[in-house]
Amino acid sequence: MSDDFDREIDRTGTCSTKYDGRQVTFGHPDVMPLWVADMDFAAPAAVTEALAARAVHPVYGYTLFPDSLYEALINWLKLRHGWKVGREWIVLCPGVVPSLSTVILALSEPDESVIVQPPVYYPFFSVIKKTGRKLLTSALQLVEGSYRMDFADLSQQAVSARMLLFCSPHNPVGRVWSRSELERLLDIARQHRLIIVSDEIHADLIYPGNKHHILASLAGSPESIITAVAPSKTFNIPGLNLSALIVPDPAYRAAIRDRLEMMHVSAANPFSVVAFEAAYRAGGEWLEALMTYLADTREMVRQYLAEYLLQISLISSQGTYLLWLDCRRLGMSDDELKHFFIFEAGIGMNPGISFGKEGSGFMRMNIGAPRYRIRQALESIRSALERRRNSIS
Repeated sequence: MSDDFDREIDRTGTCSTKYDGRQVTFGHPDVMPLWVADMDFAAPAAVTEALAARAVHPVYGYTLFPDSLYEALINWLKLRHGWKVGREWIVLCPGVVPSLSTVILALSEPDESVIVQPPVYYPFFSVIKKTGRKLLTSALQLVEGSYRMDFADLSQQAVSARMLLFCSPHNPVGRVWSRSELERLLDIARQHRLIIVSDEIHADLIYPGNKHHILASLAGSPESIITAVAPSKTFNIPGLNLSALIVPDPAYRAAIRDRLEMMHVSAANPFSVVAFEAAYRAGGEWLEALMTYLADTREMVRQYLAEYLLQISLISSQGTYLLWLDCRRLGMSDDELKHFFIFEAGIGMNPGISFGKEGSGFMRMNIGAPRYRIRQALESIRSALERRRNSIS
């Protein structure tokens, strides 16, 4: 399996956001793209085979969700995460970000507030602002190289909030929250009657030595928790745009369905349906190999930084294929950092500042690519810094 992950796949000319969008995003068409959260690995063979088999049928009409799709998701959540969900809890949606907007519109009013915990996945900010809700922030705290929730501040913010958009595992900082942290979060939610929308799209991408706990599975009464899941990040099929909301409360579920029906939004695509089911049914072995490969890549990055790039440090990463790099010791502003990585090092990463002001001085690196390319990126950064030093001296 490692040979598959080492294989170079040319994605240019496929209308790939990650590759064909480089000029628009970075002002440079040839940067090495280590930014948007999809991987450069082929999807599991079971997914490709299912798509090919469906493509053979020459009619691609309106599509229903088969019972077998629901069964595949239910079995995956039970076997992988020990969470037993009811078939009726599942609401299928066209992607996680649209589902977050739908939940906000369905379960809150324009004058109500929604909390986020920056630095955090940047669409969290936009879905709140563009739905006309009030944004509240409770920043994570960086303590001894790892991020923590500020429970005192979060409890204070929850007094005037309707909802919390929660990221677990956390993007971009890579935290896999402990059971005790999640239970404390649940206590705050119960105390303040806070609805938690838990984005757990990275739940399967956990490094050895860590365990992901689905938030709703820890709650005695999970009705106030809405969980977003998808095979998109796990199996590298984000372009197929099919996700699921797990909504135990029937009133919340009805409100969300009503909102989707009002917008006439359908997530039923003949290809996304077969890929979704095939991934959850037959992708387990591929995922195990992927996580072994990513863990080795993460360790390579850590060692390289410690040996050659002492001004950049890796924040402790427990999950996801996204690394959070602390670049503050480079002494550059956020604009200077962006320019340095793009035009001097030739690397396209996500600037930390895009995840909130708390991300100032950081960069997010996507390591979901052949390992030799990640090493090439590190060597390009090293060479760029050496050229800077030589030009000064």
